[in-house]
Amino acid sequence: MTDTETGPAPAQMGRRERKKAATRQAIADAAMRLFLERGYDDVGIREIADAADVSTTTLFKHFPVKEALVFDEDADQEARLLAAVRERPQGQSIPAALREHALRYRIPAADGDARFTAFADLVNNAPALRDYLQGMWLRHSAALAQVIAEESGLSEADPACTALAHFTLEAPRAARGHDDPRQAITRAFDLLESGWHTLDPLLGDLPR
Repeated sequence: MTDTETGPAPAQMGRRERKKAATRQAIADAAMRLFLERGYDDVGIREIADAADVSTTTLFKHFPVKEALVFDEDADQEARLLAAVRERPQGQSIPAALREHALRYRIPAADGDARFTAFADLVNNAPALRDYLQGMWLRHSAALAQVIAEESGLSEADPACTALAHFTLEAPRAARGHDDPRQAITRAFDLLESGWHTLDPLLGDLPR
């Protein structure tokens, strides 16, 4: 009986965590629906809280600022970014792997998912969201630089790793406004690839 009495505690915690996750998701879903219907700037926090059937206090416990309501997958984004380097195919350079990641996750394809295109339009039409998104990506610079160092065999303190990480995350913003953003990103990464290969004597036969 002792095991039976003490056993449910972890499951009870699991239910609470699931409830918190469900509340967070309901808030994010309500916010996105309203933002897509009316535009980011025309939707207030109280409206979002009412639509999700929570208080504004509860909303801010999950999302400290309004912009965060749009970007609720920050940790997942970083995980995908680092995996692009760690799990790249044999023989693929680090800049090439990061270019593929940028083309897949940072800009919508012409024939891509309509939801992603709508999301991209929402962000591009709201300066506050554009700035928040760029800041979000740049917060991953240190983690990306560390993985680049690990995969290349260079020191974590090597400025080449820091520079590649920073310019990788800046490249999509540089492509904004071009008639063909995908081509603009590809050109930017061509430049990064060329610069990275100047390190060949240092990198030797290690993955680059």
